[in-house]
Amino acid sequence: MTQSPATPLPPPKERRRLREAGSLTQAQVAARVGVTRETVRKWENGRTTPLGRRREAYARLLAELARDAADSPVRTKTPPAPAPEPAPESKPAPASAPEAPPAPSPAPEPEPEPDAPAPALTPAQAFDALYAFCAPALVRQAFLLTGRRELARESVERAFQLAWQRWPEVAVDRDPAGWVRATAYEYALSPWHRFRPRHRHPEAPPADASDRALLDVLLHLPPPHRRTLLLYDGVGLDLPETAAETEASTPAAANRLLRAREAVAARLPELSDPTELTRRLAELAATERLRAARPPVVRTGSERRARFWTRAAIAFTVALIGTTALTLRTAPRQYEPPVPSGETVQGVPPRVAPGPLSEAERELRSKLREETVSGPQRLVPQGG
Repeated sequence: MTQSPATPLPPPKERRRLREAGSLTQAQVAARVGVTRETVRKWENGRTTPLGRRREAYARLLAELARDAADSPVRTKTPPAPAPEPAPESKPAPASAPEAPPAPSPAPEPEPEPDAPAPALTPAQAFDALYAFCAPALVRQAFLLTGRRELARESVERAFQLAWQRWPEVAVDRDPAGWVRATAYEYALSPWHRFRPRHRHPEAPPADASDRALLDVLLHLPPPHRRTLLLYDGVGLDLPETAAETEASTPAAANRLLRAREAVAARLPELSDPTELTRRLAELAATERLRAARPPVVRTGSERRARFWTRAAIAFTVALIGTTALTLRTAPRQYEPPVPSGETVQGVPPRVAPGPLSEAERELRSKLREETVSGPQRLVPQGG
């Protein structure tokens, strides 16, 4: 027979006590009732109340636990009363002395509330956290790629500015740090930097001779080999991750890594061991005190750059619309066929240049000129 939905339940603290008296965990109770462990925790905290069939099953389980606790009091977790302290033999306690009240049993400790979910970070806070975590090491890695301190800082700033502009995409990426690192490496290794005036002059090399030698070897490697070596031996990525970040196949990445190691070992034999090479790369990157800009500065620069390019795009669109409108306004309204070019007519004798006139021809010309108006009527032009 099905019970009423309003089956009475003990208070939340009693529910927990009965469960503990029956030596059951919340997961076991959840499995027997058919709910999750979090639901049982909320029932025992009083946050929610079971309804329907779950309420009936939970009430039956608590009733069984209550009967078991009444039948077997040993299973309860009530602490035993402390044993009375024996009185000294020299001073026996008087018979009429009032008996000391029993020690009160300790109240059950309330179950700690489940940890409240941490408040979600704002986009700016999440970006600042990513920047603080990645930027310092990324600047040093960019220095190993380029050998230029200013270019290393600029590469990292540009990468994070682009990340802030595309933050909805970067925030849900599987590896945001890898996204920014790949962007910074691409900008640092761009071949167009060689045409910039300030990059035509080399910067001051490291002070230590061994650091200068290692940096010189790195800069003489081809950019793909240098990037692969830095990712594998400097950053610590495995071969598939290195291949994916360099957009190459795994065999190609392995070949680049071997060739880069061979080139380094040929000029610096003491770095033929990959472990020693990894240690020296870390030391070389740590010797340069390179500081990245503050996160708010990077975000502000990104927003300023985005506004600039947006306004430039708007201005270009307006100029294009104006040019189109002017063209439509000044264009001819109707079609005017072009004048055809001249064609050669066959069968016409060529024009002969006039030679010297004879005496008779000169007299005839004079006569015709004199009789143009006063001559025969056929020679007089008729007025309209």
